[in-house]
Amino acid sequence: MEKILIIEDDAAIASIERDYLEIDHFEVEIASDGMSGLERGLSGEFDLILLDLMLPGMDGFSVCRKLREKLDIPILMVTARREDIDKIRGLGLGADDYIEKPFSPGVLVARIKANLAQYQRLSGTRKNSSEITIGNIRINTATHRVYVNNQEVELKNKEYELLLFLMLNVDMVFDRETLYEKVWGMDAMGDNATVAVHINRLREKIEENPAKPRYIETVWGAGYRFRG
Repeated sequence: MEKILIIEDDAAIASIERDYLEIDHFEVEIASDGMSGLERGLSGEFDLILLDLMLPGMDGFSVCRKLREKLDIPILMVTARREDIDKIRGLGLGADDYIEKPFSPGVLVARIKANLAQYQRLSGTRKNSSEITIGNIRINTATHRVYVNNQEVELKNKEYELLLFLMLNVDMVFDRETLYEKVWGMDAMGDNATVAVHINRLREKIEENPAKPRYIETVWGAGYRFRG
């Protein structure tokens, strides 16, 4: 049984989230503030963490950053804010996905299942020792490591998954909705900010000149492609 940590200070919301997840046969634990959530998250007992942004003691941004330093499990941010800058900041700190309040419990469960399934598929890929090399970029799928000019670069979970998907489908053009479905595991639901943020962060890490990318090319009106 997969175990999920909910870090949420609103007891009513946390209870609803727990009930729906338990109906779907997840084991659930709740932490009601940032510090206790961080402590429980770092225990390594959980398969996924559902993290609210607005928390007492330590906000969700700080908790996410500290969790990501130690963990590679999926982290989903929950936010009542609608500003893109908050979403971009959260994704930049290592969150894999986010969901806006108010949300239907069914959508929440679906997003959690999709992120867990994608993480498990990725974990299975990493067990098969192989390397993918295009130009000066090399991915070792056994160790989940990426090298540019033989120097290792650190990628967050979804940055790695997105790069791997693009390099496995070199020269193919994908729109944002398709990339979200393939990498995050479900429909984009009309929000493309997640993909755009991860594309930009990948370019910063693997391109010599992110403003004029050699590898991850924008095909205007169509999407993105990885050039071989």
